[in-house]
Amino acid sequence: MADLLAPEMLVSWLQRFVRHPSEQTEFLESDPAVIRFIRECVSPLMHELGMEHCFDAMGNLLFQTGPLNTRRSLLLVAYAMTHPAASMADPFAGQLIDTTQGKAVRGRGVAEQKSALAAALGAVAHAARSGTLQGRLMFVLLTAGETGRHDAIESATADLKTPAENAVICIGTGNKVAIGNKGRVDVDITVKGKAAHSSAPWSGINALEGAWRILEQVERLDLKTPPHPQFGRATLTATAIESRPRATHTIQDTVRVTCDRRLLPGEDPDRAYTELTEAIVLPSPWTLEWSRGPVMYPNEISVDGSLYGHLFTAFDNAGLGTPSPWYCNFALDAGFFGRKGIEAVMLGPGDVEQFHSNDEYVRVADVTGLARVYRYLIDCCLG
Repeated sequence: MADLLAPEMLVSWLQRFVRHPSEQTEFLESDPAVIRFIRECVSPLMHELGMEHCFDAMGNLLFQTGPLNTRRSLLLVAYAMTHPAASMADPFAGQLIDTTQGKAVRGRGVAEQKSALAAALGAVAHAARSGTLQGRLMFVLLTAGETGRHDAIESATADLKTPAENAVICIGTGNKVAIGNKGRVDVDITVKGKAAHSSAPWSGINALEGAWRILEQVERLDLKTPPHPQFGRATLTATAIESRPRATHTIQDTVRVTCDRRLLPGEDPDRAYTELTEAIVLPSPWTLEWSRGPVMYPNEISVDGSLYGHLFTAFDNAGLGTPSPWYCNFALDAGFFGRKGIEAVMLGPGDVEQFHSNDEYVRVADVTGLARVYRYLIDCCLG
């Protein structure tokens, strides 16, 4: 596997990535720090490795190599954006620390996005140098990572010259193969009332009272969706509430309740949204307005399929034994591919329990192990 997959090489890249912050802000995928991370941190490293690449209209980085006139292709998807530093101490130091399970790198995003990026980049660079590819190898680094929508991957794949036969979403999964994940549709329910001075509340229609009734319905609503054998029942959860006007001593005339409707594999977000609009109602004098927010599609592949078979071989060749299939509750871009009939999994170093924590770290052995898995998977798919 040569030096590109050596622990000291991967750790140096990971520390380089951690020390270049790329936190989520209100600017989402267009945040200047995220764009700079791709342009000023990762892109120069790829030039050092001889990996010529380009950028799409959203600022996503695209790398492609191997023969074009083939039906064999593999796409590795990595992410630039991390959770904000929040109250984490020294989030961008990229410290190499000792743990009970060996050396680890500590810093914001190492468990979620940046370790998988380092491992994938090492594997892709090694494969590109090998000269043995019999299919198209593609790698994209997205401006996304925390935004909960498919906009970035949709933009990037539109600029790729070859459609993906298989895709790996490079994100922390604790080295388990996420063969299934829930999707999500965000729903905004706006309660409309009538503003009035709070000294005479009978002159208004309090939208807060209407929102309270909405929250009661959300809590007890039967979604009537058949349970999934692994995930169980679908869920609907209120996640935010905002009222207006922002003024003292005023009966509120508008309250927006945001809900998270998790989608089970096979569920359609449009149908799920429509069913909510029909099930949740308010009597007069309130009125309701509905708005559908971002969507991420659910995903599920079979362990008897070709991609999992390749992963089985890759894990064995990398000395990591038998891969563990996993069903995860969070959503990312695997569902974007699954909806198109393309087999996709989520897989990477970093434990989910570490995501967004104040002491986020990743074991060096996990980063190097997954880099080997990615590399052997490229051979299985394209060698």
